[in-house]
Amino acid sequence: MKNIFSVCGYLALLLILTVGRANGQQLPQFSQYMFNGLHVNPAYAGYKGEHYIQSSYRNQWAGLPGAPTTFTVTADLSANEGLMGFGASILSDQLGPAKSNSALLTYAYRIQTGEASFLGFGLSGGVSEYAIDGSLFDPNDFDDSEIPEGRINVFTPNLNAGIFYHNPGFYAGFSAYNLIGRNALENEAVALAYHNVHYYLTAGGLVPLSSEIQFKPSFLVRNGGKGPTNMDLNGMFLFVDRVWAGASYRTNVKLGQDELPTGLSARNAVALILELFATENLRVGYAYDIQTNAFSGLRNNSHEFSIGYYISPRKVTMNNPRWF
Repeated sequence: MKNIFSVCGYLALLLILTVGRANGQQLPQFSQYMFNGLHVNPAYAGYKGEHYIQSSYRNQWAGLPGAPTTFTVTADLSANEGLMGFGASILSDQLGPAKSNSALLTYAYRIQTGEASFLGFGLSGGVSEYAIDGSLFDPNDFDDSEIPEGRINVFTPNLNAGIFYHNPGFYAGFSAYNLIGRNALENEAVALAYHNVHYYLTAGGLVPLSSEIQFKPSFLVRNGGKGPTNMDLNGMFLFVDRVWAGASYRTNVKLGQDELPTGLSARNAVALILELFATENLRVGYAYDIQTNAFSGLRNNSHEFSIGYYISPRKVTMNNPRWF
């Protein structure tokens, strides 16, 4: 237990020291990230001790013109009895006339810090594309020189880094995304706002309630700079080792800022989450985000679908359980 608190303390200190250096929050968000840590930490790669492929689709603020849609495919591969991990991910995010695409490769290495505890380090690198399609604008002044003609795009390299600690009942991680590539975009206003450094701090645990029910509380703090720091508080129940059901509360918090921007509600959304093993290898999930902010009266809520496949059957002995 002492080691657990020490790890949490170090991670919290890292977040406080770095939070003031970021400049905005534009990376896509997910409600089911707790079941695919590659979305928030490259050091997660290989943690499960087996090969896992997952795809996610998120339709945010459904029905609102130009609302964000995000599609991802990730591969999480394990080697050397779980001490090494490899990953690959493809992400496509559309927001009105703006679109971003990225492709990343990930490597993680973990060291054993106790009888059943490990500390992992991970890096992911690749390329990001940022594009704007001028034909999708509906301007009041059709000869506006600031609106691009057709589709324009730019590319930049990308690098992410993270650390991830876990034992059978607890995990914690800290990561930083978009560490390089911003300088290549200094003269391209089309993309500059999208490539700010983002920081993630996450932790959670598993609490047995009975022989058939377990409870998994967790949180995620994400920060991208001038925008408000975002926090998710999650509570998930696992029934008979097959069905996950729970909820997540997402809110804005004052961290590293004097005050939130005028008119910005501290409330954001509540996500209802369901994940289940349809077969021994196949995992499906759904999240329904209910807006509790300025969009609450518009009924433009969000839908997120995921499907994952384990290369090995669930009954194969694993170094790490799949609960995290």
